Amino acid sequence: MTTSLPTTKMANAIRALAMDAVQKANSGHPGMPMGMAEISVALWGKHLRHNPTNPKWFNRDRFVLSNGHGSMLLYALLHLTGYDLPMEELKNFRQMHSKTPGHPESHLTPGVETTTGPLGQGISNAVGMALAEKLLAAEFNKPNFDLINHHTYVFLGDGCLMEGISHESCALAGTWKLNKLIALYDDNGISIDGHVEGWFTDDTPKRFEAYGWHVIPNVDGHNVDAVDAAIAQAKKSDKPTLICCKTVIGKGCPTKAGSHDCHGAPLGDKEIAGVREAIGWSHPPFEIPADVYTAWDAKATGRTAQGDWDALFKAYSERYPVDAAELVRRMKGELPVNFGEIVRKYIAECTAKQETIATRKASQNAIQAMAPVLPEFLGGSADLTGSNLTNWKESISLRADKPGNHISYGVREFGMSAIMNGVALHGGYIPFGATFLTFSDYSRNAIRMAALMRIRSIFVFTHDSIGLGEDGPTHQSVEHVSSLRLIPNLDNWRPCDTVESAVAWAHAVRRHNGPSTLIFSRQNLPFMPRTDEQIANINRGGYVLRDAADAHIILIATGSEVELAIKAAEQLGREGIGARVVSMPSTNVFDRQDALYKASVLPHDLPRVAVEAGVTDFWHKYVGLDGAVVGIDSFGESAPASVLFKHFGLTIDSVVDAAKRVLIGSCCCGGGGCCN
Repeated sequence: MTTSLPTTKMANAIRALAMDAVQKANSGHPGMPMGMAEISVALWGKHLRHNPTNPKWFNRDRFVLSNGHGSMLLYALLHLTGYDLPMEELKNFRQMHSKTPGHPESHLTPGVETTTGPLGQGISNAVGMALAEKLLAAEFNKPNFDLINHHTYVFLGDGCLMEGISHESCALAGTWKLNKLIALYDDNGISIDGHVEGWFTDDTPKRFEAYGWHVIPNVDGHNVDAVDAAIAQAKKSDKPTLICCKTVIGKGCPTKAGSHDCHGAPLGDKEIAGVREAIGWSHPPFEIPADVYTAWDAKATGRTAQGDWDALFKAYSERYPVDAAELVRRMKGELPVNFGEIVRKYIAECTAKQETIATRKASQNAIQAMAPVLPEFLGGSADLTGSNLTNWKESISLRADKPGNHISYGVREFGMSAIMNGVALHGGYIPFGATFLTFSDYSRNAIRMAALMRIRSIFVFTHDSIGLGEDGPTHQSVEHVSSLRLIPNLDNWRPCDTVESAVAWAHAVRRHNGPSTLIFSRQNLPFMPRTDEQIANINRGGYVLRDAADAHIILIATGSEVELAIKAAEQLGREGIGARVVSMPSTNVFDRQDALYKASVLPHDLPRVAVEAGVTDFWHKYVGLDGAVVGIDSFGESAPASVLFKHFGLTIDSVVDAAKRVLIGSCCCGGGGCCN
């Protein structure tokens, strides 16, 4: 920014837009944007490298508004600097189908890097973005070619720092020495309930120093020059930096400044009039003077910055054509041209081997098969690598001083998942991370955010049921698979053997418009023979695995219970009752198939029984009220897996009995004889 306009006037434009938009919507959070206005001038006006005419320029700095409730701050900045966010959108703040929703949404508004609002996740996403930048730089930069070279900036407040996830992710940022990560803390001492000293007395600077961060304390957040100097200092550090900016929430308000009264509610006409008088802003709502637009406009500097980078990349491409082509592929999120052939060969290998192994091992084998052609794989585990099996022979453990492609996240399931989301948002890598399925609860909100943003994060969960055995009910997943299936745009896979595991992995890797969960067993599961057509139909989420010419009933199963359904069908067949077995590794994918295919797998005229080692309610959408579900509607027990399956009635006899009961109930004679 080069302008003679006073920075105070630039900051006041943010204040005016924020308070006016919130007032018009009669909803929102004006206090934070008004309090962080000068900080925004310092960062966006003097340091942030971005191109409003191309929001997806790859080497742009990333900006994350972790305290996303103050979304009008970001919308004001995007509008003023020249993004495709016209004033009409600001006038439609928080209204249906606007590009200015209550909290920033990355897939909706140009220039928004990540969807924020659930506090603490934005800073965690930023850790992932900074990690991706560091790893890509180590992989692609050459002498005299700093091709990947950008910062990740974060605004965050007291709420983000109170959330436990900030401890998880910021500790890792310090350990990894992510020096391109700079966070500006809005230290205003206010949250929704009031002054925070009654519930938040952490020594934040010392906390971050303990993490290994560079901390700049006691910066006057209303002094643009002071913030500017702090950012300049942070850029020279070999550590991530926290800049602690002392601010007044709602600065400019005559009666509500410094109070929670301006945190999350419109100011009211009288207070707004007082603000205008106090800050010398005589313009009507949503009117910005031309000199303010000129001072904020970043289009020209953005085009210049990208133009310089494009020239650098052109020279890089001439000198290193193979690396350049690979980087372009990765930036676009495209898969190698031979990926499909690698998958086909690997599935054929699985079919030939017919291995009986745990699907967690089948998962590792699939990773091993794909990793050589997917240098963008960035795996990891929350301190359970030896159990989750997410590493592979050529994987390299990430350390602060050594780039790698496998991350030991420590016992930080939530932090891991949100960091993965940041990596996926940044681009250049396909992140996956693992823990036990029962601990998916810890990371659930990050999974939900991945689904909301439609990003390619792959969440791997092993030890998927009572098959975990002796660890008992604290570790045995019962409700988790069904609950994950309820998250929109999340594809959940629970495969039954090596082939289904390979298909699940390939599907998750190919999926560009949403995340996946891959759910695997601890115990060994037998290989299921299939035709080529059946293998192809696994990609449709559910398919006929075994059929009977005179089928009277359908048995639907997933994962470890597919074997049980097969054996029950065999028993029913010996008793003269034909049973079709449907394996449904992904109900989400199956539900997206056309009606004709779904009817071919689950004909409407055949009664159904579902079998899964989990809660039963979910399955009635497939079996109906007259069908039966063999499952578990209580917590588990501590015992060997074989004992538990028998104890909870997950046996051949239980499935056979359920099938007979359903047949009797659906019989035209009401059980009078024709079904006996």
